[in-house]
Amino acid sequence: MEGDGDAATAPLLDFIDDQSAASEELLRREPVPFDVLSRLAFWEAGNLWRISWASILITLFSFTLSLVTQMFVGHIGELELAGASITNIGIQGLAYGVMLGMSTAVQTVCGQAYGARRYRVMGVVCQRALVLQFVTAVAIAFFYWYSGPFLRLIGQAEDVAVAGQLYARGLVPQLLAFALFCPMQRFLQAQNIVNPVAYMVLAVLVFHVFISWLAVFVLSFGLLGAALTLSFSWWVLVALTWAYIIWSPACKETWTGLSMLAFRGLWGYAKLAFASAVMLALEVWYVQGFVLLTGFLPNSEIALDSLSICINYWNWDFQIMLGLSYAASIRVGNELGAGHPKVARLSVMVVVTASIAFSILATIVVMALRYPLSTLYTSSTTVIEAVIALMPLLAISIFLNGIQPILSGVAVGSGWQVIVAYVNVGAYYIIGLPIGCVLGFKTSLGAAGIWWGLIIGVAVQTVALIVITARTNWDSEVEKAIQRLRRTAADEGGVLGVDDDDV
Repeated sequence: MEGDGDAATAPLLDFIDDQSAASEELLRREPVPFDVLSRLAFWEAGNLWRISWASILITLFSFTLSLVTQMFVGHIGELELAGASITNIGIQGLAYGVMLGMSTAVQTVCGQAYGARRYRVMGVVCQRALVLQFVTAVAIAFFYWYSGPFLRLIGQAEDVAVAGQLYARGLVPQLLAFALFCPMQRFLQAQNIVNPVAYMVLAVLVFHVFISWLAVFVLSFGLLGAALTLSFSWWVLVALTWAYIIWSPACKETWTGLSMLAFRGLWGYAKLAFASAVMLALEVWYVQGFVLLTGFLPNSEIALDSLSICINYWNWDFQIMLGLSYAASIRVGNELGAGHPKVARLSVMVVVTASIAFSILATIVVMALRYPLSTLYTSSTTVIEAVIALMPLLAISIFLNGIQPILSGVAVGSGWQVIVAYVNVGAYYIIGLPIGCVLGFKTSLGAAGIWWGLIIGVAVQTVALIVITARTNWDSEVEKAIQRLRRTAADEGGVLGVDDDDV
C-alpha cells in the first residue's frame, strides 16, 4: 500500500475505510443475525443512493441533449426530422455503443484501483482510455461522413438518406467530444465524484436548449446548424469536465498530470476496452436493429411509429437503470479492490433488490397509464391503438430492465466483459434476433413479433447473468482484482510501488 502520508491526504470515501472493513468482518461471522444483516443492507442502500441519484441524472441529462436537438429539428421540417431520427438510430446508436462500451473498462480498472487506494494508476488509465477512444472515434468519423450509402442500404429513401448524412456530418465533432467525455466521466465516477458531473451536465443541457432555439428559430441555421449546435454543447461539457479534473482538489491524488506512461501497456488495456465495447455495443445494436427491422414490415409507417414511441419510453427507463448500474459497478469494483468480497456480494444483492422493486412499480405505472402515455407522442388513432397493443410488451421489457442492466454493471465492476460479450452474442444474435425475424415477418404478429424476439433475447441473457452472478466466488474475484492491478503496475514500470506486501 502507499505510504501513510499518501493515505492521509487521499480522497477516500467514508464508506471505503473503517465502515466497509467492519462490515466485512460482520458478514464473515456466519450465520449473520437478521438484525445485523438488515442494518448492513440499509447501510449499503445508502451508499448506492449517494452514487446512483447523480449517476441517473447524468445519463438522463446527456440522453436528453440529443433528444432536445431532435425536437428542434422537428420544427424545421418533416424531411429533416426523418433524417435526424434515422441518424440517431442507425448511426449514432452504433457509435454510442462502442464509445460507452470502451469506457466501461475505465470503471473496472479505476474502480478497483480506487478501492485498493492505488490512486496514481487511475490518472494513467484515464489517459490511456482518452488516447484509445479518440483514435477509435476518428475511425468511426469516416462512417459518419459517408453514412448516406449505409442509410440507403437499410431501406431509406434518397432524400432521407441525404438529410441523414448531412446531419451525421454535423455530429462528427460531437462524436469526438463524446469519446473524450466517457472515460473522464468514468474516471470521476470510479472515485465516487458524481454530483459535480451531474451539475455540469444539467448546466450544459440548459445552455443547449437556449443555443438550439437561437440556431433554429432566430438564425435559421437549418439541419446542419442544429447538429453543429449539439456538437458545440458537447465540447463545452468536455471542457468543463477536463477543467474539473485538472484543478479540483478532489482529484489531486488521482490526477498527477499528463504522462507518457499512458502509451505503455496500451495493448493490454485495449483488449479489456474492446471486450467492453463488444459487450455493451451488442446490447445497444440489438435494440436499434429491431427498430430498423420494423421499417421492412408491411404497413411499416404505423409499425415503426408505434414501436419507436414504446422504445422511447423503454429508453427513459433504461437510462435510469443504466445510472443505477454505474453505481453498482462502482461499489462492486471499489469493494473488490479493497479486498472486501462479502461487502461486494452484499452490494449486488441490495442493488438487484432495489432495481427489481423500482421496475415492478414502473411496470404497474405503464400498464395503468397506457392510454395517456400513448397520446403524448401522437394524435393518430391508428398509432395510439398500435401503441396500446404493444404496452404489455413494454411492461415486460421494463421489468427485465430491473435485472439485466444491473447485472451488467456488476459484470463491469468485476471485469467480466469478455464472458458477458459471449453471452450477448448467444442470447441476442443466435436466439433473440432469429426468433424476432420469424415472428415479425412469418406470422401475423408484425411489430409485436419483432419485440417478442427482443424480449426473449434479453430474458435469456438475464438468466445467464443470474447464473454467473450466483455461482461467483467473490474471494476469487478479489484475487483477480489484485492480479489486474499488479499487471497494470508492471505496465508502468513499477511506478505504483505494488508489491506482495501491499496486497
